[in-house]
Amino acid sequence: HRLTAVCTCRAREQQAKQAATRVTCDLVERNNCSTAPTTPLRNNKPTMPASQSVQVFGKKKTATACAFAKQGRGLIKVNGQPIELIQPESLRLKVFEPVLILGQEKFSNLDIRVRVKGGGYTAQIYAIRAAIAKSIVAYHAKYVDESSKNELKKTLLSYDRNLLVSDPRRCEPKKYGGRSARARFQKSYR
Repeated sequence: HRLTAVCTCRAREQQAKQAATRVTCDLVERNNCSTAPTTPLRNNKPTMPASQSVQVFGKKKTATACAFAKQGRGLIKVNGQPIELIQPESLRLKVFEPVLILGQEKFSNLDIRVRVKGGGYTAQIYAIRAAIAKSIVAYHAKYVDESSKNELKKTLLSYDRNLLVSDPRRCEPKKYGGRSARARFQKSYR
């Protein structure tokens, strides 16, 4: 009984292959092609031209920002909203630092979209600014030239190293015998 089931499955597979080759032969005849493709045609969608884009990450503590930079008209958006609307207002200038240091003309032909999650709002702000700075350096390294990339890198590193190099500091785990990582409970002798 099992043998007949296996035979019928193989027969069905062969019939499916024959049907597929018949379809491709029909397509070849319609297009007046001389050779038939060995595999059946799946989708005939035209491919879009690849845009010049780079994707980089900026991190601070547990916050991670993913920046996607591509050729455009100078838009910078964070989680879908313009960079000018970032809250809290007191830290807004921190996010603008890469743009202010390098100048608006460097960002005029770039669209940068940033997705950020994790951490608190201060860590997110620092992750965003790192992602923006890294994205413009990566874009210039890939699509412009090496000398402009080195110039941008030098300018950013001379202002603040954390714009390009992530901060390795992490929260130290709490230990027993105290209320935090280092502080111990008060000791009394009587």
